[in-house]
Amino acid sequence: MSRALISLHHIRKTYVLGAQTVHALKKIDLEIHQGEYVALMGPSGSGKSTLMNVIGCLDTPSSGEYWLNGKEVSQMSDVDLSKVRNDEIGFVFQTFNLLTRLTALENVALPLVYAGIPLKERNERAAVTLEKVGLSDRFHHKPNELSGGQRQRVAIGRAIVRQPKVFLFDEPLSNLDAKLRRRVREDIRELQQKLNLTVAYVTHDQEEALTMSDRIAVFNAGRIEQVGPPAEVYERPSTEFVAGFVGTSNLLRDESARKVLGTDGVFSIRPEKMRIVEPMAPAAAHEHHVDGTVAEVVYVGDTTRYVVDIDPGGRLVAVSQNAETSSSQVLEKRGQRIRLIWDRAHEYKVHD
Repeated sequence: MSRALISLHHIRKTYVLGAQTVHALKKIDLEIHQGEYVALMGPSGSGKSTLMNVIGCLDTPSSGEYWLNGKEVSQMSDVDLSKVRNDEIGFVFQTFNLLTRLTALENVALPLVYAGIPLKERNERAAVTLEKVGLSDRFHHKPNELSGGQRQRVAIGRAIVRQPKVFLFDEPLSNLDAKLRRRVREDIRELQQKLNLTVAYVTHDQEEALTMSDRIAVFNAGRIEQVGPPAEVYERPSTEFVAGFVGTSNLLRDESARKVLGTDGVFSIRPEKMRIVEPMAPAAAHEHHVDGTVAEVVYVGDTTRYVVDIDPGGRLVAVSQNAETSSSQVLEKRGQRIRLIWDRAHEYKVHD
């Protein structure tokens, strides 16, 4: 793997608000490599935005080390931090922050004005950048003449025109409608891969994190609970929080775990890993099973979600594909006795 462009070691951030002390970050360790796309994901107040501010040199840690491109920046002066911010970090925010009186070309060239680049050179660089983001035919359009997706591309162009080392995206698609958001995120990922950009991306959208990133860092209460590739975080959650926050997960615990799995602890099983069969259908040696009654059926087109009251007590959810099943056939299963079967390889212990 390429070298770590960002290295965070034991980062802590504490705020004192009157008589209250808030521990926003608690011993964060994270590395982001050149050309890597890392999503920072977690609920509000979990610390992801605070860490983004530290990475962006908008704030300094209370303790710990932050190395950016081989330089230890956590103890730099405000003047030096400002230079690092301007030279090595590009920001893209959820509000586009475009100047309405300027054209797309002028908006992209704006950071070069502040850097003292001559007019001819900055216009040339802005034009090349707009071509890279697919807006070569929109040089002279103002923001109100552009679609939401095009405005976001201008904002991205403005961030990359200085050729910084790191790009920080803070909920950049939250202002777009669902259809446009899907298209723009594909554009961002394609651009990131084409230009080998290093990206840290704050999002609350699980689909964005799972489909766009090389790795996901899941935050909770100022800590990172798990870091890994999207498939690993989803398929093999390491904690009960991750299992419940990323996607939907069944949790078997206490008496249910003992009766169904034959052991103590809390175990996560994803709904799509369960299959519904007839009562008393045999399970293979590598499988576990539990009987129950279908309490609820939710048909959503390509899949159906079944909520099942299981015999040891509690509820499990199973999701099945509808490729060969009509809606009327699916809905007949409400109230029926069924058996849920899953491979033991798909159950993960998330708590002792």
